[in-house]
Amino acid sequence: MWGYLALLPIGLAVWAIVGVWTIFAVAVSNKSVNLTEGFPYIRYAGGAGPGRVSAGGAGDPVSFPASSLCGSFPPQSCIFGQLLNVGAVMVAWICVLRYLQLREWGVPKGPNRLCLGLGFLCALGASFVGNFQQSNELSMHLFGAFLAFVVGVAYFWTQLVLLRQAKPEAQPGAPWIETLRLLLCGGCTFLMVAMVVLHLRSLRSAAAVCEWSISMLLFILFGLLAVDFSHLSGLVLSLQTRPTSCPPSTASLASF
Repeated sequence: MWGYLALLPIGLAVWAIVGVWTIFAVAVSNKSVNLTEGFPYIRYAGGAGPGRVSAGGAGDPVSFPASSLCGSFPPQSCIFGQLLNVGAVMVAWICVLRYLQLREWGVPKGPNRLCLGLGFLCALGASFVGNFQQSNELSMHLFGAFLAFVVGVAYFWTQLVLLRQAKPEAQPGAPWIETLRLLLCGGCTFLMVAMVVLHLRSLRSAAAVCEWSISMLLFILFGLLAVDFSHLSGLVLSLQTRPTSCPPSTASLASF
């Protein structure tokens, strides 16, 4: 019988996958996206209105058809922002649970904290992407995308390395789960490189497919943590006074 904490990664995966495809459906239905012109990015720019959207920086501007941007215009842009904000909170909680679990499995504190920090940065990046539109704040939007994608994948690579070194006996799940995670992380890395190359070569539709694929794989990676959380019975949060004035009998959970 799985514990209720396993529902958190499953809920995140379902929330994110259903959410982004809902945004796609809304964008197609209200003709913000024209599939005859190519497959759209999830959200490369925002808030510029119909027509063409400039994505240039300090150099020559690069112009994209508005129909190539899926979550850029209301109402789907509003849904997209709320989707990522809620998802970022769920990611942060999952990272805290994973940190505590890895600590119990004997992962050293320093590398474990590094892994936790990467997870928090991934959650922060998702929030940046949802709240800083490209047309208003290009640098923050791209920085958020970097944190959400690149740092997010680094978070799972770090977990794989730490678990290989710690080799916990209590790690639940079938042996092929680790292989599946390795394949998913490798797929994300390959697709990120392909997305950048295709985007620079102006192959927008192919780059957009890579972006959507990376997102789906990351959602699956988070969802797979349900296997690890399946044996957790619950989470207890406690407040502690300073160790000098706190008797040993009142100690509860160890601090971060």
